[in-house]
Amino acid sequence: MEQYKKEFIDFMVECNVLKFGSFTLKSGRKSPFFMNAGAYITGSQLERLGEFYAKAIHDNFGDDFDVLFGPAYKGIPLSVATCIAYSKLYNKEIKYCADRKEEKDHGADKGSLLGYGIKDGDRVVIIEDVTTSGKSIEETYPKIKAQETTPGGIKIVGEIVSLNRMERAADSTKSALQVISEKYGFPAKAIVSMKEVVETLYTPGKNGVITDELKKEIDAYYAEWGADF
Repeated sequence: MEQYKKEFIDFMVECNVLKFGSFTLKSGRKSPFFMNAGAYITGSQLERLGEFYAKAIHDNFGDDFDVLFGPAYKGIPLSVATCIAYSKLYNKEIKYCADRKEEKDHGADKGSLLGYGIKDGDRVVIIEDVTTSGKSIEETYPKIKAQETTPGGIKIVGEIVSLNRMERAADSTKSALQVISEKYGFPAKAIVSMKEVVETLYTPGKNGVITDELKKEIDAYYAEWGADF
């Protein structure tokens, strides 16, 4: 496992972003873990977060893209922080773009988008915190493609999220990231997977972040909801 992945896992725990316990997800599932990117609240945290995303994007997609699209609301600070980090780490200027929940009908920047206005010829990476069901892309994808003036004018290079929960998407035996890749034709990746989280935080017989008892709960969760790979 790459060093930055191990550091990111520790970072999520330190920032209280990745929690373990008992949580009811939007889907109604009872999960022994939960990730909330809204818990990154300080400048230093956002700086480091952007660097982790930038490294993962560079590893998965290289530099062949121009724009980071961050769906409102959590995707907005993710896209901004990562654009800054990408410039710093790889000396490449990436533009950020986000959608508005409500279209702005006045001013010089009126419209449905915030930041850069994507257009034909742009190569876009979608950036989000996490996806469990794969439903969010159903709103994001058409918003991006609606900016085209010719079919295929905007290329979506891929999607990046913080954590691959590795569980079945709604009405599927595959993970949300797999469903997105197959349905939309671009790779959907994560900085780390839950498998990598467990590998990093669990040592049998030791009372660490993931205890023996918690490991049993995680295993039971995946026995019920784990995706086919």
